Amino acid sequence: MASEPRAIAARTASASREARRIAQLAESPALFEAQRWFARERGWINETHLQLCRIPAPTFFEGQRAEWFRAQLEQFGWRARLDRAGNVLADQPESETPLLIVSAHLDTVFAPNRPDDISIASDGRLLGPGVSDNGAGLSALLALARLLVENPDLQSLASRVLLVANVGEEGEGNLSGMRYLCLHGLPRQSRPIGAFLVLDGPSTEHITAQALASRRFEIAFSGPGGHSWNDYGVPNPVHALGELISHFAQGADARLAAERKTRSSYNFGIVEGGSSINAIPSAARAKLDLRSENSAVLDELAALLRTSVERSLEREQRISRAGKLSAAIKELGSRPGGKLDDKSPLLEAVQAVDNYLNIRSRIDCASTDANVPLSMGLPAISIGAGGQGGGAHTSGEWYQPEGRETGLRRILLLLALLAEA
Repeated sequence: MASEPRAIAARTASASREARRIAQLAESPALFEAQRWFARERGWINETHLQLCRIPAPTFFEGQRAEWFRAQLEQFGWRARLDRAGNVLADQPESETPLLIVSAHLDTVFAPNRPDDISIASDGRLLGPGVSDNGAGLSALLALARLLVENPDLQSLASRVLLVANVGEEGEGNLSGMRYLCLHGLPRQSRPIGAFLVLDGPSTEHITAQALASRRFEIAFSGPGGHSWNDYGVPNPVHALGELISHFAQGADARLAAERKTRSSYNFGIVEGGSSINAIPSAARAKLDLRSENSAVLDELAALLRTSVERSLEREQRISRAGKLSAAIKELGSRPGGKLDDKSPLLEAVQAVDNYLNIRSRIDCASTDANVPLSMGLPAISIGAGGQGGGAHTSGEWYQPEGRETGLRRILLLLALLAEA
């Protein structure tokens, strides 16, 4: 028991050292002036935010926004290019070993049909799809990029940074951009990556240091179809799908109720089938999202899905009088899990910065681009870029830029602290 007080004392002393270190760093002439830059350029940042959100970038179709983003970075003075996945990468021409990677995803769940779909409300909020997720992260990335090259005292920090605007984060994109970056797109270097800093959304209240694992499936039933009266008795794909959902939900609810140590979820987000009230459908399908802090639970739920499909298929065939029903399961995506060590220098650094800025943050578990580096044992966190937002993944999405500067200062100070390590 004597070792516990010593451990607490050691952590307290370490936190105190970090607090003094970040205070000295933040109040140095170069960084003090740099933090004021965000407030001075508030209008430009808001206008840039509005402009980029008006460029449609649904998952798998991010090309137009990516090219615009590349051009902006090149204009600022970065060496910017697109990799084979469609990610935008930028570093300084004199940079040889960028050890700090700052990223934000380009894609959105919904895209504006026309520029006017992205607007400004009377209270200053930005309205429209993608303004919060991930307009907040992308505009922060551009603000950081411009600041680092305009301030001569930050050139050393700029040479340590690789900026990434990546594709394929949302939905069935399955983190494809970040997967490619981590497996094929990082520059060769003798020293290990110091940190991945993922900018996703606005909230500064969370530090995502644990990757939420997920698996996604499409289940499809198909049969001959027919008239609801004349062909009654032909197996019905919609009936089979309903039986599947019912059986899976009962089994999953029981399994998750028994698993109290970790949080898990399931969701049938899309259910489709049929064309007329008086026609037996020839096809029906559903899409299922599974998430868990425990990868083993995901495997159990995937096994339950297969059992439920077989059971519903057998039941529908047993009661039918003619024709055959078939079923297929397709895995649409799998996001890996992982966790940053509680004593990681990256975690200690962001908490020190938060203490200095009086940000009340908490460590959480979520599914973000940080899943990929975390699953590979690389230091990574996902944080918000400042401001406030809501309605993500809906047509009523909004973003309030008030308070954005605190999030931008947080990003800058965290990078400066990590660069000194």
